[in-house]
Amino acid sequence: MRFWEALLSSFLRRVVRQGTLVVRHANDRVEQFGEAGSASVTVRLRDRRVARAIVLNPSLGLGEAYVDGRLTVDDDNLYGLLELLIVNLAMRGDAWHEPLLRPFRRAGRRLTQVNPPVRARRNASHHYDLSGALYELFLDPDRQYSCAYFTDPSQGLAAAQEAKKDLIAAKLLLKPGHRVLDIGCGWGGLALHLAKVFGAQVTGITLSEQQYRTASETAHDSGLPTRPVFQLEDYRQVSGTFDRIVSVGMFEHVGTPHYREFFEVVRNRLAHDGVALIHTIGRAHGPAATDPWIARYVFPGAVMPALSEIAPAVERAGLFLTDLEVWRLHYAATLRAWRERFEVNRQAVRALYDERFCRMWTYYFVASELAFRHAGLVVFQLQLAKRQDAVPLTRNYLAPQVAPTEAMAEMA
Repeated sequence: MRFWEALLSSFLRRVVRQGTLVVRHANDRVEQFGEAGSASVTVRLRDRRVARAIVLNPSLGLGEAYVDGRLTVDDDNLYGLLELLIVNLAMRGDAWHEPLLRPFRRAGRRLTQVNPPVRARRNASHHYDLSGALYELFLDPDRQYSCAYFTDPSQGLAAAQEAKKDLIAAKLLLKPGHRVLDIGCGWGGLALHLAKVFGAQVTGITLSEQQYRTASETAHDSGLPTRPVFQLEDYRQVSGTFDRIVSVGMFEHVGTPHYREFFEVVRNRLAHDGVALIHTIGRAHGPAATDPWIARYVFPGAVMPALSEIAPAVERAGLFLTDLEVWRLHYAATLRAWRERFEVNRQAVRALYDERFCRMWTYYFVASELAFRHAGLVVFQLQLAKRQDAVPLTRNYLAPQVAPTEAMAEMA
């Protein structure tokens, strides 16, 4: 048995206690780890280098081997494999070398999070400037690329995204004519919703050229009397004052060294009696580095903040945290819905890119869903204001939703 295969076997023997993992090595030697008689997952290492890659960096090595086809899973049960590993790692701890590397990774985390405007635009382009046709194949018709809000387990993706937008509007206490800044506006769906349903005057900013073009075209074709305005702009370059500020799924790309700067921008751009709503993925168990495979292949420069990192920046910026809500399994359900739609349209995705790309995005969807189910990822919604009396003293105002006809009648 080769050295790296022996180390991999030792690691798996220590980690896999729940469920059964069967490994067929490149030389056809078969090993079994975990509980005898339980449901099993079988993986095949097609290349001797796979064992070494996984031992040295489990997440990166496993992800790269799967995407490249050097590691395969019987019955294409990637979900079963990753769930087995994530659940067991959560119970038993990391690979033998992880405690040695963790201090260096934490030290390097801050350096990799330095995110000036030029770097921020490059990172955004890596993911969001892919073909617009790709996102149409798995997102809802409004192209909401963030966590949906499932008010009922049987709710469909489009309805859950509508519920998310309405809840955000309620937390913003929107009134017709309010000037709204949407930081990280995506393809413009939220901005258009706030303008159409609530009569808001919305300015959306993004660093993605694809999103900017699509949002601008959609707004132009909307026929709304007050169309949202979209700008290809960094949040640090925005001028003016807004009654409301909203940011959904963008804070993950700010970078930890810039948290105070971000919230100072929110404070400086927010009217004296204004309200802001920041919606971000977060960590329930404290600060940690971004998964190395996700950081390299999916979201370079991204980090999922802990509340202990966000709160001090909010305080130092002189803002009141007027409400905080933690969404737990909503993003897991959202990612599952995206993955199911992606698989239905896999042939079309393959025509846009190739099979390796399909495997990469399948891995991304599965790993991300399981991180929300088993690894402590959540979504934070922070409501912020300059004044503590900017919002009602109870949360009763979140129950009634402003009807479209009421908002537009008020506008008239």
